Amino acid sequence: MLENSVWKQYNEENNFRQMLARFCKMDIDILIEDDKLLYGVLKSKLTKKELKLFAMDSAQMDNEEMKSELSLNDEELEKAKFKLYKKLKQDKVRLSFRESALTFDA
Repeated sequence: MLENSVWKQYNEENNFRQMLARFCKMDIDILIEDDKLLYGVLKSKLTKKELKLFAMDSAQMDNEEMKSELSLNDEELEKAKFKLYKKLKQDKVRLSFRESALTFDA
């Protein structure tokens, strides 16, 4: 599952569900059960650069590698991380990851 995804480029394990629950401060049991659907929602809520940063940071890559890969300096990397994790904690984003979000029509 998700073999060709951005996540798999940087993470050997398919543990994005656990990382998402941790950073969103949510119980893993209330997240969308289908990994493919959950990953699709994650991709829709983050920019390509944010998704890549999330995958790389979750893989505990060195900051120097991340800066090189994303073409950022120290300050820009810290701002990008802050913005990413702030976005993941916002209610409007967090609620999208819930299984109950699938039952509502947008």
